[in-house]
Amino acid sequence: MQGILPLKSEALCLPPGTSGSPGCQRRHTLPASEFRCLSPEDAISVFEIERQAFISVSGMCPLYLDDIRHFLTLCPELSLGWFQEGCLVAFIIGSLWDKERLTQESLTLHRPGGRLAHLHVLAVHRAFRQQGKGSVLLWRYLQHLGGQPAVRRVVLMCEHMLVPFYERFGFRTVGPCAVTVGSLAFTELQCSLRGHAFLRRVSGC
Repeated sequence: MQGILPLKSEALCLPPGTSGSPGCQRRHTLPASEFRCLSPEDAISVFEIERQAFISVSGMCPLYLDDIRHFLTLCPELSLGWFQEGCLVAFIIGSLWDKERLTQESLTLHRPGGRLAHLHVLAVHRAFRQQGKGSVLLWRYLQHLGGQPAVRRVVLMCEHMLVPFYERFGFRTVGPCAVTVGSLAFTELQCSLRGHAFLRRVSGC
């Protein structure tokens, strides 16, 4: 696995009344805003945010707690969390995939030799939604992956209503996804990392 360049923190303020959010880490000195890869120790905070974001809407989560721990153990470098004053406010979890399209197996497997980063889930804490944090985190994540030469593209599946959101970041639709979850059907999208690798180099991110 390729080495990861350190991610710069940005000075952003935590909105009032959110100091008790899940994912708070007790430190003597906490950066106002920090982007970093997640670890298995973050799994419970990650799952709490995901549960709030998905179960109330669809009745199920893309990843459950054991799945989160699994991926954060095998490939933490393919995750990214946004922390404000030590509290997790948004996250992405990914893994590597070695086929051109997603299959049912891709939901639970990490293929170390793969060239596609499978973005499993992006979620924002309910107290921080409608603030553009999902967009900022996704942009940072694509820049983060752009610094990993082994990763050529990012692939994800989403419901049709979310396709325009991902298209803003360079994703293109490749067709209906072969993966189904219960009665839900998905669209599969892919994004080349070439441009994001260039942006990372010139911005120093």
